[in-house]
Amino acid sequence: MIAGISIYEILTLTTVLFFIGIYGFITRKNLISILISVELIMNASVINFVIINKYLYPDILQGVIFSIFIIAVAAAEAALAISIIINLYRQISSVEVKDTEIMKY
Repeated sequence: MIAGISIYEILTLTTVLFFIGIYGFITRKNLISILISVELIMNASVINFVIINKYLYPDILQGVIFSIFIIAVAAAEAALAISIIINLYRQISSVEVKDTEIMKY
């Protein structure tokens, strides 16, 4: 596969990235930090798709196609989330989660 790196090392790295993202999503109070945590979770899944595809079927690019699709969805999600965060900041002058509860519709 990759010279000098086993699949177990890569899967360990992606597991650590995934759980760092989960921890950040649960514990952070800032909307931008939560968005970064969601991006970490999605990037860990993209790496898993590519590595598992490369390990099981080295000649087929199906995992890479799924990864490109996930990257496109992540880019759209980030653009939409940032626009929502900017709109919230303009209305309440804060990006903290606790401050969004007092917002009036």
